[in-house]
Amino acid sequence: MKLELSIIMPCLNEAETLEICIKKANNYLRQNAINGEVIIADNGSTDGSQEIAIANGAKVVSVPKKGYGNALKGGFEAANGAYMIMGDADDSYDFSNLQLFVGKLRDGNDLVIGNRFKGGIEKGAMPFLHKYLGNPILSFLGKLFFKIKINDFHCGLRGISKVAYQKLNVKTTGMEFASEMIVNASMQKLKIVEVPTTLKPDGRTRKPHLKTWSDGWRHLRFLLLFSPKWLFLIPGFIMIFFGSLVSLLLLVQPIKIGNVVFDIHTLLFSSSFTIVGFQFVMFYGLTKVFGITQQLLPKSKRYDTVFKYIQLEKGLIIGFVLTIIGFILSFYGLHIWQQHNYKELHVKQTMRIIIPAVSLIVVGIQIILFSFFFSILDLKNEKN
Repeated sequence: MKLELSIIMPCLNEAETLEICIKKANNYLRQNAINGEVIIADNGSTDGSQEIAIANGAKVVSVPKKGYGNALKGGFEAANGAYMIMGDADDSYDFSNLQLFVGKLRDGNDLVIGNRFKGGIEKGAMPFLHKYLGNPILSFLGKLFFKIKINDFHCGLRGISKVAYQKLNVKTTGMEFASEMIVNASMQKLKIVEVPTTLKPDGRTRKPHLKTWSDGWRHLRFLLLFSPKWLFLIPGFIMIFFGSLVSLLLLVQPIKIGNVVFDIHTLLFSSSFTIVGFQFVMFYGLTKVFGITQQLLPKSKRYDTVFKYIQLEKGLIIGFVLTIIGFILSFYGLHIWQQHNYKELHVKQTMRIIIPAVSLIVVGIQIILFSFFFSILDLKNEKN
């Protein structure tokens, strides 16, 4: 008979709690008449966890490559069930109560995420920083960046259909695997749903594998790298807007607020702010194209449209025009200096010409270089 459900547990020296987890999972399958299997994705245990798993009727899959993500990928690939449920083998999740997950998968949902905040977190089950800082912030950023209605991004108990998992093309190998599953599922337009689940203190006497700051940073880094819009585009537009606005005002005359006068020194900073913002926007474009050509990011509807408008020739024309204007302003500044016999100048007057001149030259050259590199990526795009 074809298996309906595979219950997968990543394992690295979980001898203290592994047996109770397997027994709960097997009891769940038996009591609910589900044709399934329990898979232990062993990541190199040295405490006899493999023997415990075999003795309790579980299937052991050896995963030599270290990492939470690697262990789960090994378990998923070895699973034979139409549906798969993953959960830690530390007895913090209740494998005897999986009906909400199975029910949602049977209803046609692709990915089912547990929500520990809705189901209940027992005292001492989650560290203070995880409960009130790490999880809320990272879940908020995930919802903001990827428009996913999931409130517990890092719940380790979740279910997914075999067909949906094969579409995810998950790359990460560590704890950020949990975030990538949700993000990739969202990008693939899969059906994601959240169900309440409980969390209790794990039954181990040793410290957990999870490292608060390093693993938290890995999750945050992943969310940022997979969202170039929030990492580059939006900050870039903000810098360009405010930098250009301040620069235009200061080109006319100094700005006085109370007893404080903003003049050419502020103009220099605001112009630099504009240039940096422009670099952010260019990095967004390059990152987006590279991510899509390397199959790290999905193609959006606007992708092909953007390529029609961003062409090498147009970029070269715009870049050369800005550069030429910058040089014209530079020569005008040189002409003023010549009129003063190359002696001291009125700095406040000349710098209002030189600063925009240099800024235009820098931006123009950047556009030229960006256009060439973007066209190289376009060649890769045409091959795909």
